[in-house]
Amino acid sequence: MAEKAGGGQGNKVEEHQVRPMIKAIFWDNDGVLVETEGIFFRANQETLADLGISLGWEQFEEISLVRGGSVLQLAQKPGTEAFYKLRDKRDALYADLLTRAPLVIEGVRDVLEALAGKYVMGIVTGSGHEHFGIIHRQSGLLPYFQFALTMKDCLHFKPHPEPYLKAIALSGCRPEECLAIEDSPRGLVSAVSAGLRCMVVPSRFTRGCDFPGAFKIMNNIRELPAALDSGFQQRG
Repeated sequence: MAEKAGGGQGNKVEEHQVRPMIKAIFWDNDGVLVETEGIFFRANQETLADLGISLGWEQFEEISLVRGGSVLQLAQKPGTEAFYKLRDKRDALYADLLTRAPLVIEGVRDVLEALAGKYVMGIVTGSGHEHFGIIHRQSGLLPYFQFALTMKDCLHFKPHPEPYLKAIALSGCRPEECLAIEDSPRGLVSAVSAGLRCMVVPSRFTRGCDFPGAFKIMNNIRELPAALDSGFQQRG
């Protein structure tokens, strides 16, 4: 059971127990750094609506956020030419929607500024490289990070551990010296499967999800610096 912010002790590690110092932090992108999940839902919903298919949030949450699949499978079989054409249409709409609103989540810039220079930091995301570029051309966040892994950098995507295993290798740190920040069940599974501790900051879209295996569940990203100071100091 994770230690919940502001809650009881749960299975909290005892204060005298030694924990390796955190040297690297790996950040999910969508839902942690930037508010894009609602936009992606809208792009999928409108694409499927053109085919007469109604997409509800519960379907999107289960297929996309929990399992890491594509809701476009409701219309076309994955791997077929028709599926790829539909995906291209969805992706074009998503790219357009991304340019229409501020995306950086409140508090993220302040937290990154506070942590800059203290940790190796990388972004680990299942976002397509093109969409990632559109997002961060306007975000101004990339200078805080030493590397970013997107869909083009991995053969397997979350919940598979490959993205985080690659991040560990790039960081030059041991898994126990690394921390993942996630907002979704599939991201949590990916991180934990790679041998990482993972703090979860649920987005407004994932607050109803369960997060078994999370090291800590935060109410918002502003809690991270204090959690790092209090929860990962090495003790004798």
